[in-house]
Amino acid sequence: MPETKDAQELEKIEIELLLEAIFRVYGYDFRNYAYDSIRRRIRHAMRVFGLVHVSAMIEQVLHHPSRMQELLRHLFINVTEMFRDPTMFRTFREKVVPFLHTYPHIRIWHAGCSTGEEALSMAILLKEEGLYDKARIYATDIDEDALDIARAGIYPLRNMKTYTQNYIRAGGTREFSDYYTARYDAVIFHSDLMRNIVFARHNLATDQSFNEFNVILCRNVLIYFDKSLQSRAHRLFHDSLATFGVLVLGSRESIQFSGFDGCYEALDLTEKLYRKLT
Repeated sequence: MPETKDAQELEKIEIELLLEAIFRVYGYDFRNYAYDSIRRRIRHAMRVFGLVHVSAMIEQVLHHPSRMQELLRHLFINVTEMFRDPTMFRTFREKVVPFLHTYPHIRIWHAGCSTGEEALSMAILLKEEGLYDKARIYATDIDEDALDIARAGIYPLRNMKTYTQNYIRAGGTREFSDYYTARYDAVIFHSDLMRNIVFARHNLATDQSFNEFNVILCRNVLIYFDKSLQSRAHRLFHDSLATFGVLVLGSRESIQFSGFDGCYEALDLTEKLYRKLT
């Protein structure tokens, strides 16, 4: 039976109270995430937990920290892969790498790095382009569990076929298997690739800028934010990006209507690469 308007409004109030409770007690701020997306994730968690009403989730979250940790696994979105959207990485090689060769030092920020695959992909690309030794990659996420996976650099062996195909399409110049060692049903990426990557917790909803960067990549994260949080993130990126630095967004994201679109020129509209002018 379809929900009544009153039931939908009551659920929205409950969800707002839940998100406010999470922020006040635990410091995780989901209050300005896109409502439909966050509601789907909360509803899925409720089915798993066997709960009928969101208010029951509030009680459990407030009084049982272990349940909060379980809920976080539903609220965080960790969808990524090595060289995801390979044409973006190929375009990055062609249109951004030449600029990076002119810099004495390179600082790159992967915002919302999840379990680290894309930061590792950038490390491989920079290594092949002779840039890795003068680069520092800062890879951040709100999810500490995802960051632990990223720091370990260990991923399922079953993913390597897809990752290898992505690597080839992204313009890779070596054998992808040169970068990792397979052990049983997993692979571990070589420590030399991790040497210049710093994995750290950072919350785009609440935290401030922490450096000046030549490149910022935030791909397929902003789609989960509402307009106000998207605006906050765009201001943060603009303030963190050096003049002539490059911002890379996801395929469904844009700087249009961000309030900062006049500050950039498009290097590639298809792949969402923008260079900061002012």
